[in-house]
Amino acid sequence: MPSYKSYCWSLGTTSFRMVEFNRKIERQLVLLRDFWAKPAFANQQWSENESLQEQYYNHLKENDFIEGDAPRKAKDAREKTSGLVDLGLIDDERRLTEAGNALLQIALNADFNINNLLQIPADSFIYLKQLLKVYSPIDNGYVRPYIVLIMALNRLGELSFDEFTYLLPLAINEAKTQDVFDSIESIRSGNGTIDETIIDVLMDMPNYQEALDILLKSDVTENVITEVGMNRKSRSYDKPYFKLYKALQDVIDTRSDEAAINLFDATKSISGRSATFWKQYLFNTSLTSKVNKEGFATVNNRARLFNCADEAEFKTEFFKLMHLFKAKSTLSDYFDLNRRYFRTTDTILFQDDKVKFDIIPNCFFKIAEQNLTALAYTSDDNLSSNISLESIVGAQITENQIFAKIEEIYGVQVRNLYDVQAFVDRERYERFNAMVDSKFTDEKIIELMSAFEDRRDGDIQSMVTNNADAPTIFEYVLAVAWYKISGRKGKVLEYMNLSLDADLLPVTHAAGGHEDITYKYEATEDYPAHTLLLEATLASSTNQRRMEMEPVSRHLGEYLLSHTDEQAYCLFATTYLHVNVISDFRMRKSNPYYSVDGTRFVEGMKIIPLQTSEIKTIIKKGLTYGNLYRLFEAAYNSTIAPNLWYDKEIIEHVN
Repeated sequence: MPSYKSYCWSLGTTSFRMVEFNRKIERQLVLLRDFWAKPAFANQQWSENESLQEQYYNHLKENDFIEGDAPRKAKDAREKTSGLVDLGLIDDERRLTEAGNALLQIALNADFNINNLLQIPADSFIYLKQLLKVYSPIDNGYVRPYIVLIMALNRLGELSFDEFTYLLPLAINEAKTQDVFDSIESIRSGNGTIDETIIDVLMDMPNYQEALDILLKSDVTENVITEVGMNRKSRSYDKPYFKLYKALQDVIDTRSDEAAINLFDATKSISGRSATFWKQYLFNTSLTSKVNKEGFATVNNRARLFNCADEAEFKTEFFKLMHLFKAKSTLSDYFDLNRRYFRTTDTILFQDDKVKFDIIPNCFFKIAEQNLTALAYTSDDNLSSNISLESIVGAQITENQIFAKIEEIYGVQVRNLYDVQAFVDRERYERFNAMVDSKFTDEKIIELMSAFEDRRDGDIQSMVTNNADAPTIFEYVLAVAWYKISGRKGKVLEYMNLSLDADLLPVTHAAGGHEDITYKYEATEDYPAHTLLLEATLASSTNQRRMEMEPVSRHLGEYLLSHTDEQAYCLFATTYLHVNVISDFRMRKSNPYYSVDGTRFVEGMKIIPLQTSEIKTIIKKGLTYGNLYRLFEAAYNSTIAPNLWYDKEIIEHVN
């Protein structure tokens, strides 16, 4: 009996698919470290120890890493850690590796500074080195997905999302890789399709050839269909295909409305995205009501499956479509996972339906390609080790080589890292401004502010990124909004003091503790040169008093003490202001703030609280920062009582 064999690679498993990917990886490293430090577990083995695995599941729950109760705790614990094993951050016994400890220290110290040739954050550099080593065993061989991606981007320049999703993972060995790349080039020139390429890859495999041969030689029964379906989980999952097969025959034989309705119903029992693919292929509509009303008229009778010359051709076409749609469903499921892993490196851009390298990684991998290609289909004994990039690549690549490659590819003269950084910054701000225009319109920012007010975290993440939590995204969106309010002046990407991925979207790390958004203003006719500290919080009214009053004052006070030559004030942004928070900030106007040793102080501090409701109004009315600076200055100098101050000095003047 033919059996399923893998025809593609993927990074991790779908059970490891998580929002806030970076943070949860880093947090779980912390939780694993703490778990193994407990005397009761320190000397135990993980393997085949379901009791211990259940204890780890409980440990995750106690620390709010997971919610609910899994029916099989041990299995869930294995799945929650499997992705870390795949990355080489922990070993099979779930102990932190050298590479895992290196990443843990970066996260704990919140030290994500750039200190490498590729000019990516320190944690991203660890992920990059790991992914260069990560390999998947497939068909008695190995493949390193990240290196295959390097080869693809070096040859093809970029990939569409469809090419990345459906074709790149089919490159599982040297021969298949060349076939896939050739196919992409052919498709781009108008010869062939993605579907045809997938079918060709599958039908080139002996198990699919054997399965088709069985189908052609057999009377079609449920047992035969499940046999040739080669489901990787269980044959029972393929039973609905027999119902589909019979319904298709009935439509061909009778061309009746009833048969069409039954066929549409048969597609609904197919699992996963395969059902959608079948509907799109067989019908001109996806609406049950329309099929029920119009019957056979909704059938796409031009589809090849309805126009086969004989039973053998029908069987062949059915077989190919069954496995094509299964494959596309599987590959679709892997898309998000593969993207999450690749994104951890901060080397790859996923923008405008395109996948490509950022500038410096692009140049680096052009230089390193020959060495890396030799490693593409090998395993790596150093997966768990924190070895140097040079050791992985097998070559010492210099800054001067990078400079020369930038000049060659981009036509920009660079003499040193400052020139490189200036060029990279120009390109980043071009991309950022384009993203602001498309993704963060005034209407979208207002919509996001309303979502923050209602704490619709899922909607917020779907609109911005699922690799950051809502508080981090709030800080990011506030910075974007203020950038627009400020006429897009200033280096906002630096002012944010947030971790951003290669696509310039925020990332949440386990260590947390983000500093203020520090916005620098040069002197204009509307205001003097000064610094604005933007503090953002989604804390509730009760927690706001406890969590924000002291930190906000301290941040501004410490900034003023260390920047005595600057004018600076703070804007505190939140969804709801507690009256005592307003009162506290108003008192700071006259209260001195002292250094730790009490020898230095500032006379008073200007802190302006602002609700998202007013930020929305500011955006709707198109108020500029010049308008707001004067408004805030007048409000600061007001003598109105704190309980009336916000309504009289902020709301009335903003509106």
